[in-house]
Amino acid sequence: MITIEELIKNVKLYNKSGVKLITKAYEYANLMHDGQKRNSGEPYIIHPLNVAYILSEMHADTDTICAGLLHDTIEDTKATKEEIENLFNSDIANLVDGVTKISKMNFSNKVDQEMANTRKIITSVKNDIRIIIIKLADRLHNMRTLEFKSEFKQKENALETLEIYVPFAYYIGAYRIKNELEDLSFSYLNPFEYRKTEEEIGNFLHSANSYIYQMLTCIDNLLKIEKIPHEMKTRTKNIYGVYNSLKNGVKSINEMHDLISIKIMVDEIKNCYIALGLIHSKYNPLNEKFKDYIYNPKVNLYRSIHTTVFGPHEKLVQTQIRTFEMDQIASFGIMTYWDKKSKDVRNLMQQEFRKKFEFYKSLTEIDSIFENNIDFVEHVKSDIFSDTIYVYSQNGEMVELPKGSTIIDLAFKLSDEIGIKLMGAKVNGEMVNDLGYILDNNDRVTILTNDEALSPKDDWIDKVRTSYAKNKIKQLLKK
Repeated sequence: MITIEELIKNVKLYNKSGVKLITKAYEYANLMHDGQKRNSGEPYIIHPLNVAYILSEMHADTDTICAGLLHDTIEDTKATKEEIENLFNSDIANLVDGVTKISKMNFSNKVDQEMANTRKIITSVKNDIRIIIIKLADRLHNMRTLEFKSEFKQKENALETLEIYVPFAYYIGAYRIKNELEDLSFSYLNPFEYRKTEEEIGNFLHSANSYIYQMLTCIDNLLKIEKIPHEMKTRTKNIYGVYNSLKNGVKSINEMHDLISIKIMVDEIKNCYIALGLIHSKYNPLNEKFKDYIYNPKVNLYRSIHTTVFGPHEKLVQTQIRTFEMDQIASFGIMTYWDKKSKDVRNLMQQEFRKKFEFYKSLTEIDSIFENNIDFVEHVKSDIFSDTIYVYSQNGEMVELPKGSTIIDLAFKLSDEIGIKLMGAKVNGEMVNDLGYILDNNDRVTILTNDEALSPKDDWIDKVRTSYAKNKIKQLLKK
C-alpha cells in the first residue's frame, strides 16, 4: 500500500522543491475524501496516492502530481475548480477539471454522457497532454485493482481500456503503461487464453535462458573490445502481444522472432551502427526483419535499430540497439520531457506533441469534421485507434494509415493539393493505375500528380478508408 511518505521519498529523488505543494495537495485530498471507501474497503485516498506515485515514477512535474492527488475531488466531493485554483494554482485546477467527468445532469441518457466524456478525454491532448497522462495513471491503478468490481464491470472496463487507453499510451510513446494495460485487460476478457499464453511463455523462457546468456556474454565482449560504453538487458514480449501474434499467423511460440529481445544501449548514434556491424559479424541476420527506426522514427518518436539474428542452435533472437536517451523515450515517450528540467515544461511538451506526433494532426482533423460525439468517437476508433500500417512516401517519409487505406488516402494524408492532383502511383516500383489499390505495411509509394487537375473524381468517395479523405472529397465535389 502506497503512503504519502513513499510518494514524497520518490519525488525527492528528482524534485525536492515540489514537496511542500504536493504535501498540501495530499492533505486537501485526504480531507475531501474523508469517510469515502473504495470497493476493496480501503480508504479512498489510497487511489489518488497510487495515481500520484505512478506519475512520480515518470518524474512528473509538481503540478501534475498535485493534480493526480486531486483528480477525483471535483467529481466525488464538494471541492470546486475555483477552490482548487485559489488554494493551489490555475494549472492544477485546469488539470483536475480536465480529468473530471461531465455531470450526468447535462444529458438525457447514459450513452450520450459516456460519449461526451470520452470525447473530452481524447481531445484534452490538444490543450494539455498532461491530462491524458493523469488519466492513464488513473486507469492503470484502477485496472490493477479491478478484482473488486463485478464481472460485468471488469469486462466493460477491460474492453474500454483496450479500445481507448491502450492506443493513447501507444501514441504518446508510453510503452510500459501500454503493455501492462494490455495484459491486465486480456486477463479479464479472456482468462483462459491469458493463463495458457503465460504458461507457454514461461516454458519457452526456461529453455531459452542458456543461449540468451551465451549471446549476452558474446555481445558484451565484442563491445568491450571496441571500448563502446554500453548496457544490456533482455525484454520479453508481453502476454497480449504474444497472443495476438499467434492469433494472426505465427504458427507457434517457437517461431516468434521477437518473443525475446536483447536490448543494447550505447552512448551515441555512431556506436549504434558499429554495434550493429559487430552483432552481424557474429550472428547472421534475418534480412526481412531488419528495421532502422533511428533513420525512420515511429510516429510516437520511438527510435531504435531492430535486427533479428540466428543465435546459438539456430534460434531466432531480436536485438534492439539504441542510445540511452532513446531507451528512456522507448519506455516513457513524451513524458521524458519532464527530465529536461525546462522552466516551462508544460509548453515544451505541448509544442513537441503538436510538431512531432502524427496523432495530434489526425485527431485535430477528425475533431473538426464531426460535431456529434458518437460519430467523433467511432471515427477516432476506426481511423486512429484501429490496426495501422506504415508506408513510405517518395522522399522516404514514414506515414501511418489505418489498415485498409488506399492510394487516395495516402495522397490526402500527404496534402490536400497532392490529393486533388492525384493521377496514379508506383507501389514498390510497379505502376498502379487503380487508385483504390489497398496499401500494405512497408509499401514504398511514389504518388504521381497532374498539375491541371482541379478536383477529385466522383467515384473516389467509395475508394477511401479515412474520414479526412472522405470528408475532403465530399467538400471538393460540392464545389
